[in-house]
Amino acid sequence: MKCGKCSASCPSFNEMDIKPHQFVSYVLRDDIESLVQSKSLWKCLSCFACVERCPRDVKPGKLIDAARQIVEREKGGNYLSPDEIPSLLDPELPQQLLVSAFRRYRR
Repeated sequence: MKCGKCSASCPSFNEMDIKPHQFVSYVLRDDIESLVQSKSLWKCLSCFACVERCPRDVKPGKLIDAARQIVEREKGGNYLSPDEIPSLLDPELPQQLLVSAFRRYRR
């Protein structure tokens, strides 16, 4: 089932090349490399509106988060330190994304 409710509730939908409802299809096709290379991976705000709206409890936001963790671990780093944030600042990135990333990767 791909109803698109997750994508319809996504505040970053217009910025994404792979939409939240499409992430599941990529995982099912075992095309993780495309997800890892996707700009959508970093456009996701981690607001989890997609998780809340999904009638099937698919949790596309958690798939996006897992793909981000794959990228970070392949780079050899597990977590984001406060010292790394200034170099990552980009005027195009929403502040909510930075706050979410810091909370998630600072452990």
